[in-house]
Amino acid sequence: MFIRAFIFGAVLLFANVSQAQTVKPAPTASPSLEQRVADLEAYVNNSARGSDSENAKTASNISGSGPGHNGWMMTASALVLFMTLPGLALFYGGLVRQKNVLSVLAQCLGIAGLVAILWWAVGYSLVFSRGSPIIGGFKFVFLRGVDAQPNGDYSYWVSQNVFAMYQLMFAIITPALIIGAVAERIRFAAVLVFVGVWMFVVYFPLAHMVWGIDGWMNGVWNPRAKVTAIDFAGGTVVHMSSGWSALVLCALLGPRLGFRKEIMAPHSMVLCMVGAGMLWVGWYGFNAGSALGADGIAANAFTTTTLATAIASFTWAMLEYALRGKASVLGFCSGAVAGLVVITPACGYVDPTGAVIIGIVAGAVPFFACTKLKSWFHYDDALDTFGVHAVGGTLGSFLTGVLATARVNSNLVGTVAAQNTLANKLGHVLWLEQLKAIGITIALAVGASAIIGTIVKVFIGLRIAPEIERQGLDINEHGEEGYIVSG
Repeated sequence: MFIRAFIFGAVLLFANVSQAQTVKPAPTASPSLEQRVADLEAYVNNSARGSDSENAKTASNISGSGPGHNGWMMTASALVLFMTLPGLALFYGGLVRQKNVLSVLAQCLGIAGLVAILWWAVGYSLVFSRGSPIIGGFKFVFLRGVDAQPNGDYSYWVSQNVFAMYQLMFAIITPALIIGAVAERIRFAAVLVFVGVWMFVVYFPLAHMVWGIDGWMNGVWNPRAKVTAIDFAGGTVVHMSSGWSALVLCALLGPRLGFRKEIMAPHSMVLCMVGAGMLWVGWYGFNAGSALGADGIAANAFTTTTLATAIASFTWAMLEYALRGKASVLGFCSGAVAGLVVITPACGYVDPTGAVIIGIVAGAVPFFACTKLKSWFHYDDALDTFGVHAVGGTLGSFLTGVLATARVNSNLVGTVAAQNTLANKLGHVLWLEQLKAIGITIALAVGASAIIGTIVKVFIGLRIAPEIERQGLDINEHGEEGYIVSG
């Protein structure tokens, strides 16, 4: 009742505030032939129409979304959901033991449903409505006013409801990544409670700071950004936040029974490879879709994503071959995911040569993080979420500051970038701004996850009982088995 009353009061408060604001008068004059041609050029170039300007007096005959850009973004939205369901579910599901495969699938499905509810209720508004530099406001609660008209703060040619659904898919996969570190031993109820709180404390504020139009760390689009960092598709928001939180949560849970004593090999490398392939395909929606239009920046992101991923996959497997004498399918799959992670923040800002450099580094550094770091410190990151996503996301965020170039994305030296000094830092000291964003992200993810995880551990319990862990989560937590073989 308290939560319901709080939300209702907040909605009334912000509704009254929004009514008190000055409403931009709608332009009424009909466009001339020259203005109509200019609108078509704006559509092709994925830029603003004349009627989108603050004091426009002339209406546009293309007043809504653009079919090509909108069509691409609906496709990209489906591709990003495809990354989680079934991509990540199968990738993680193949890596666990047979008795726990359904638990991973159930956790992915449960997170998708929970996050969708939170996103509809208030999450989208807290991330993408104007508010403070740290968190958005309540303008779009319950997706009020989120319709087929574009939100010019983010895109002039994509319907806001499509944009909201696209960003929902990011919000779904981010906490789903965490479960890889705590697989085979965490309670299903604990997953849902932890994720529900984590979204409000970590994801919504961080996503607003990095991507919100008035966000604290939105160097490309906020002229008053205090940290002029850049993150094209989620190095900090998605991979660092989930990866560093995963490390904290797996430390709170402790290792699986038999860790470092028993063989805990993946039960199906076929499922793992199928899931990894789905992740790779879906990631084009993740990275190229972050251009928010079918334009040249999207094409560059598509290209750099392909190069970095293929090269990282090859590099990881060749390191295995050189050091162990065999190149494994798991190595190819892990390298591909690492490449996807590291290129994510950079894909729309680096050229093909930069992508090649990122691919080589992405195949090498996470490889050693997963094979050496874990054995040195004895933490049970079951499916290498920390080694790939935290290490890879941190690495990618830093390399973005080193390799970004305005040759592939003129927004890096645009009007906003000139106002907040991003343009002056590009190619010189942008990596320092990236380090600031990295530090803020780690502090928020680690600190908040430690507190949330501890509270859940005390009041609900994080870990299943030892006898359930030995028997398996599938039959005990979900009443089902992944494979039933009749004799």
